[in-house]
Amino acid sequence: MPLQNRVDPHSQLHAVSAHGTFMGNRGRLHNAERQIVSPWKIRPWITCALSFKERKRELMTPNSYTELFLLDEPTAYAAGHRPCAECRRPDYKRFKAAWARAFPEQQDLSAKAIDNLLHAARLNDDGSQRTWIAKLAELPDGSMIEHDGECVLLWKGHQWRWSFAGYSPLQPIIPAGQEVAVLTPEPIVRLFAAGLAGALAVHPSLDSCD
Repeated sequence: MPLQNRVDPHSQLHAVSAHGTFMGNRGRLHNAERQIVSPWKIRPWITCALSFKERKRELMTPNSYTELFLLDEPTAYAAGHRPCAECRRPDYKRFKAAWARAFPEQQDLSAKAIDNLLHAARLNDDGSQRTWIAKLAELPDGSMIEHDGECVLLWKGHQWRWSFAGYSPLQPIIPAGQEVAVLTPEPIVRLFAAGLAGALAVHPSLDSCD
C-alpha cells in the first residue's frame, strides 16, 4: 500500500503510487504505524530535491520528519511550499531575489519572516486552504487554479489539467476574462509575476509545450 504522503495542489495528502519530481517537508506528521496524524507541524513548508549528497532515508522513520512527494514546482508552490535553503540553494536564492522584487517595502527577508507570511497566505484560521479570486488573464505562468472541481495549471499560454501522474490539456478552455479561484498563495503569484515563473521546474508531461 502506498503511504499517505503525496501532496496535491490543495496541500492535501494522499496515498497514491506516483512519487513526483520533488520531496517536501512540513515536520513529523506520522505516528509509529506510519499513519498521517497531522497535516503540518512546522511553519517552514519546504520543497527538497529527491536526492542530495547521496543521503539515504527510510520513509517515515520514528521521530523523524515525514517525507512528502510533489509532482513538480507549480504543485509545490500551489500547496504553499518554498525551496529548501540547503539542498536547493540556487533555487532558494532565486526565490528570495524574486521576493525582494515583489515586496520592496519588506526589510526582513529572513526565512522565518517569509515563512510566517506564507503561512498566513496559505491557510485559513480553521486550517483549510486559503484561496483568492482573480481574472484568469491577470495571472502569470505557474499559477494553479480550481475549475469545475479540478486543479488547472496556467503555463505558456495554455491551460493544463493536473493529476498525480502529470498534466493533460484542459478542454474546453476557460475564457480569459473569467474570474477564477486561485490555489497558489497570492504572495507566490506575485513572485511569478516578478520573474520567478521563468525558473520553474515543471513536470516532464509539459516538455512538449511550446
